[in-house]
Amino acid sequence: MAEQKRDYYEVLGVEKNADEAAIKKAYRVLAKKYHPDMNPGDAEAEKKFKEASEAYAILSDPEKRRQYDQYGHAAFDGAGGPGGFGGFDFSSADFTDIFGDIFGDIFGGGRRGGRSSGPMKGANIRTSVRITFEEAVFGVEKEIELTLKDECTACHGTGAKPGTSPETCMKCGGKGQVVFTQQSFFGTVRNVQTCPDCHGTGKVIKDKCPDCRGTGYIANKKKIQVSIPAGIDNGQCVRIRDKGEPGTNGGPRGDLLVEVVVGRHPIFQRQDENIYSTVPMSFAIAALGGEIVIDTVDGRVIYDVKAGTQTDTKVRLKGKGVPSLRNKNVRGDHYVTLVVQVPDKLSHEAKELLKKFDVQTGDSLNAAKKVASGHGEEPTGKTKKKFRK
Repeated sequence: MAEQKRDYYEVLGVEKNADEAAIKKAYRVLAKKYHPDMNPGDAEAEKKFKEASEAYAILSDPEKRRQYDQYGHAAFDGAGGPGGFGGFDFSSADFTDIFGDIFGDIFGGGRRGGRSSGPMKGANIRTSVRITFEEAVFGVEKEIELTLKDECTACHGTGAKPGTSPETCMKCGGKGQVVFTQQSFFGTVRNVQTCPDCHGTGKVIKDKCPDCRGTGYIANKKKIQVSIPAGIDNGQCVRIRDKGEPGTNGGPRGDLLVEVVVGRHPIFQRQDENIYSTVPMSFAIAALGGEIVIDTVDGRVIYDVKAGTQTDTKVRLKGKGVPSLRNKNVRGDHYVTLVVQVPDKLSHEAKELLKKFDVQTGDSLNAAKKVASGHGEEPTGKTKKKFRK
């Protein structure tokens, strides 16, 4: 008894009113998942791949889809053909669009379409520029020098020797593409690839221009002004239109992409639009309160520290951060961590005063002696020992 075929819409997992794009997308997913080259030796995967290919061949063709919607599988009963799933003929189906995109040259044909013989935009060029932390915050104008290609004035970009012209490629007939068919396990596949003789241009140059050696372009060093916006971050790019590689066949130039490399700052660190730094304060300021000087990207500011401020206290300087790239009038904040600074050198007088201060604030200098002499609370379960570095 012949195996009952599943509904084609069910096979692809789409609704009956699905449009052409949805059908193609569904088949693309299944083809990539079950393709035999991706599942070598898996008979079940090969079966599902053929089933999906048959469904796509019908539903991607408007006339065949109309017949299927009206008569179901009976519309194609008895359709012979080589290598088909269940006798289905794949020879009329063109799978180049699917397999060229997904698998590249898996069938030896390369990606479909190749280079167009019409106008094409030139390739983009990438370069980099180094700036300081402050320049990234406020923006800056930079001048960079790089080598750009310009149209050869002798041949006017044709690449042919003056007085001659490029000739039509005999291999592709000027189309820039060659088409060939290939038998595969699911039938005949039509493949399109870039012409190997003219490389997709549709033209071949017999006599090359001596000035540009047939390229059609002359390389020259140029200086270009780059406007770097305020708020740009490390690794981001500035795009300069029409400063890339020249286009082909009358197409526009590509763009110049300038990557910004921001130097490290000795004090500030950045995260998104906020700036972070650490500022030391004396013990006297921390205990009694007072004013300290804080460096910001806008210059020095005076901050009033409250009495009793502990080390690692964080304060926020609103609007002292990095401007937004979208709106330079909107800025982040500057977060400062206050750290009590301990002096490493004290005069004799300063030491005596500090000892008197300690006596008045808990006598911490003598706390260990009191424990050792029995005047303080004895540490439970521990032996008294002296440790030195």
